[in-house]
Amino acid sequence: MSEALKRDYRVCEEEIGRGRFGVVFKCYSPESSEQFAVKSINKLLIADDSIDRQCLYNEAKIMHLLSPNPHIVRIFDVYEDETYLDIVLELCNPSDLFRRLSTQRTFSESDAIAVMVPLMEAIAHCHRLGVAHRDIKPDNILFNDWNELKLADFGSAECFREGELMSGVVGTPYYVAPEVLSGRDYNEKVDIWSAGVILYIMLAGIPPFYGDSTVEIFEAVLRANLRFPTRIFRSVSPAAKDLLRGMLRKDVSRRFSAEQVLQHPWITSNDERRSVAVLA
Repeated sequence: MSEALKRDYRVCEEEIGRGRFGVVFKCYSPESSEQFAVKSINKLLIADDSIDRQCLYNEAKIMHLLSPNPHIVRIFDVYEDETYLDIVLELCNPSDLFRRLSTQRTFSESDAIAVMVPLMEAIAHCHRLGVAHRDIKPDNILFNDWNELKLADFGSAECFREGELMSGVVGTPYYVAPEVLSGRDYNEKVDIWSAGVILYIMLAGIPPFYGDSTVEIFEAVLRANLRFPTRIFRSVSPAAKDLLRGMLRKDVSRRFSAEQVLQHPWITSNDERRSVAVLA
């Protein structure tokens, strides 16, 4: 870690997360005792990869652009020396949406909407500011100690101008949009597809496009044959299924935008559910 970081913060030895290049530790301010997370990246690991290096620098810039927002992990400081890039972030608890889905096979519609509203508000905020996240998945949906949802990990994010398309295969199996896999240029609606997959999994307990291998998963995503098996969706409301159809449309021109998702009757007719706490 950089010496400048160590001057301003006290870093705890126990790591709380690890990625491809970075390790996350808990830290605190000696002045206020406020706790934070610090993502420390060894730049030597990416010295020979210009794309990965650019992604890491873009992440800090994009998070500064998006902060502050109540549903996006906030960035506080960035430190850099010859070896390390250290990013000080809002501290969240270990129970991300992936872990919650692992322990709670399906969510009620009330619990699902309590996730979807802040998630879609975060995505809409990104899109309004010209940022596509490009890796929306349960692992990147965190919660703080007050159970407030926080969208995290902007390492794959990209800035865009209105009407401008992006390229490059990024994302995660199950959640990546078909236009990304097909090698076509795409727009910010890839994030809507990914959020739609998350909604489907919360309500059904299984992904909408399944395979026993990565290749089979990608083939299923490319077919985009959306189904609602009766034995699983018997108790799911027609409005929820209608929203899923709008989010998981293969035809991007007909796929909902983030704002359209937030204006859908499943969201707007259940305003009282917004105050429902997400399952701990």
